[in-house]
Amino acid sequence: MADRDRPQPHQIQVHPQRGGFGDVGFKAPQRGPSASQILAVVTLLPVGGSLLALAGLTLAGSLIGLALTTPLFIICSPVLVPAAVLLGLAVTGILSSGAFGLTGLSSLSWVLSYFRQRVPESMDYAKRSLQDTAVTLGQKTKEVGEKIQTKAQEPGREQTGRETSK
Repeated sequence: MADRDRPQPHQIQVHPQRGGFGDVGFKAPQRGPSASQILAVVTLLPVGGSLLALAGLTLAGSLIGLALTTPLFIICSPVLVPAAVLLGLAVTGILSSGAFGLTGLSSLSWVLSYFRQRVPESMDYAKRSLQDTAVTLGQKTKEVGEKIQTKAQEPGREQTGRETSK
């Protein structure tokens, strides 16, 4: 038993070597990029560059337009500020109305789906309960009928003398 626990001389223990980039075990790939990767870079580099240039032009145009119209905003501010506040309140009212409407519709939809799931279960329970009640009522009716029949036969037996006294 003790011989099994000790490593045998012919067993080899292999430890992975670490190397490169701060000794974290990262190795650079041995092969270069594939043709599809090169094609993607060559295609997307001009597209990305042109979109970045358009974004810069748009930003520059916006800043120039703001610089040119700022004096007009300052001169007309007694009219524009209340108009902007009124417009903001109107937009807020419309958006909140839509949000309340969507909330109401979603809650009604949830209640409807809840009842659609629960009503068949309660209907099955009601059917079973009604069947159990009908069976119980039938048994009680049968028992009462048998009692009435036995009581109806008792006086007839006494009159004919077939029955002995108790």
